[in-house]
Amino acid sequence: MRSSKTAVVTGASSGIGAGYADRLAARGYDLVLVARRGDRLATLSEKLTAQYGVRVEPLVADLAKESDVAKVEERLVSDPGIQLLVNNAGFARLRTIAESSLEDSLSQINVNITALTRLAHAALEGFRARKEGVLINIASVLAVQSLPISAVYSGTKAYVLAFSRGLQEEFAGTDIKVQVVLPAATDTEIWTEGVSGIPLSALSSERVMTVEHCVDAALAGLEAQELVTWPSVADAGLWYSFDTARSNLFAATQVGAPAPRYNLIK
Repeated sequence: MRSSKTAVVTGASSGIGAGYADRLAARGYDLVLVARRGDRLATLSEKLTAQYGVRVEPLVADLAKESDVAKVEERLVSDPGIQLLVNNAGFARLRTIAESSLEDSLSQINVNITALTRLAHAALEGFRARKEGVLINIASVLAVQSLPISAVYSGTKAYVLAFSRGLQEEFAGTDIKVQVVLPAATDTEIWTEGVSGIPLSALSSERVMTVEHCVDAALAGLEAQELVTWPSVADAGLWYSFDTARSNLFAATQVGAPAPRYNLIK
């Protein structure tokens, strides 16, 4: 008997979003697939319906546009069957500030931060009403490492990580789950020359993960109840050490006097 559970995936026409669509359909989810390219969405929807027997609704929307974000928000709020949102849509302009336009920087912020946040709000409204749901936010390993060409992109992904961590604290102990996924270099169209600014051929092949492996690792992390999933990191202790150091650093800030090294107290 087919389940009535529904997942919404943004940026679903290719790459990681299409990978999630396939894997979730295989798990019995009906799908609402969101992306700009209607032709690709239609092709993918037909394929997944034929392969897995699930209902797939293509929802054409450009998350850089206010009206289209509002359309997806409405879908998230109005459908009580939606149990999962993969907040995947985003893009990179990997170049220095000197080589970037302000429009490029603001467009990354608009999609990677503003649209993601709005859709999370909309999904969580429904999850709170139903007292359950899963929110998956796709960040990047560049959330914790800024490069000379990634100041804006790293900043947007650092936001996704921090936003997700705050939500995890907010919903701790409930049946509303928030996972943040931090992929490293993955073989997607984000590397198309002229889009990210760096072609995939510039990276050594051993550093690039397939979409299938990335999504399968992320879903395995979700099933293992990981809050933060690093698909390419073999030693989980590295993350735990990093997170512990972060907590210790924050604890060290909770004093009312300047640090002695600044020699401000006589």
